[in-house]
Amino acid sequence: MVPFHIREYQDEDYETVRDLFATGMSEYVPTLCVHMLKQPWVILVLACTFCLLLTSSKSLLLPILAITLLLATGRQVLGYVWSRYIDRCLQEDLLDIQATYMGGKGSCFWVAEVDECVVATVGARPSEECQEELMLKRMSVRKDYRGLGIAKALCKTVISFAREHGYRSVVLNTLMVQHEAHALYNSIGFHVYRDYVLPTVYGRLASCTVSKHRFDIPSVG
Repeated sequence: MVPFHIREYQDEDYETVRDLFATGMSEYVPTLCVHMLKQPWVILVLACTFCLLLTSSKSLLLPILAITLLLATGRQVLGYVWSRYIDRCLQEDLLDIQATYMGGKGSCFWVAEVDECVVATVGARPSEECQEELMLKRMSVRKDYRGLGIAKALCKTVISFAREHGYRSVVLNTLMVQHEAHALYNSIGFHVYRDYVLPTVYGRLASCTVSKHRFDIPSVG
């Protein structure tokens, strides 16, 4: 077991925190590609393209090359769209972490250190949907430090913070490709209370489903 230390965010952590988030989110591109390939309309387009080219060219090489090109192009487009999403996040709450998370009593941001090196992050701030809910955000653990209990410890830190500040629950969102995150939050006691598809063109095309999780904090007495 690698010893780690959880502490509140400091200004000198800024670049490391943003890099951890961007790197962690970038790892989902291959999983997103697999998810897209399972969509019925994508399978239909690829199958029709292959059959049409095979019929018209009487050659197996051309349709294979065409499908390979389509897959490579789709991978590039998906990677670009995902990188734009990451950039947007970096320009929102992670643009000024001190102001967003450390400026009030009802929000906070933590980092986990191993040998004085930041290897994980998590933030929490009031939910925009309900004042009695604390929103867990920006959970990220460096790849070579996963499976050591750091993410679970960060979750429990957020839950303790919520309990101390009078929140009735902790909520968070995950995407359909975040399988490890789903398992983690479920093991801690979160439950999914709503699933919805992102109401955008890309969200509908990719069946981009968001799961909303909640951990209810028992009332004292």
